[in-house]
Amino acid sequence: MPRRSRTARRLVVGEATYLWRVGHAHRYVADGATALERFLDCREILTIRRLGGEAQLRVVFGQGEGRLVPDGWLHSGAVGTGDAWLNLHEPGVVRALLDEAAGRGRAFEGHGVADVDGWPLFDAVVAGRRG
Repeated sequence: MPRRSRTARRLVVGEATYLWRVGHAHRYVADGATALERFLDCREILTIRRLGGEAQLRVVFGQGEGRLVPDGWLHSGAVGTGDAWLNLHEPGVVRALLDEAAGRGRAFEGHGVADVDGWPLFDAVVAGRRG
């Protein structure tokens, strides 16, 4: 279960108001040799929903080769590649990720949760913030 910030923050985009928060989660797998679960990786999760709506967009940044997320060494919300970094607690970063996801066809419809891999959005957002 993701660890979440206590309160959602507001982001106003035109006529729409969104609520967002940053969380951290771990994935575990069953260890066949024992009855225990084994730690697999860390994920940083940006959850966004439109005010008054139930649909959620979860932008998930998973740990991997050359992909860094908070794992005890980085602060909450930090995602990066070593050369480029984003802070998911910055409203401008949240807006840029929301815009990039929307530009790729991710919309807030229905009542479900849409998980989106954040890494394909990462390069576009970093380039936009540098330019």
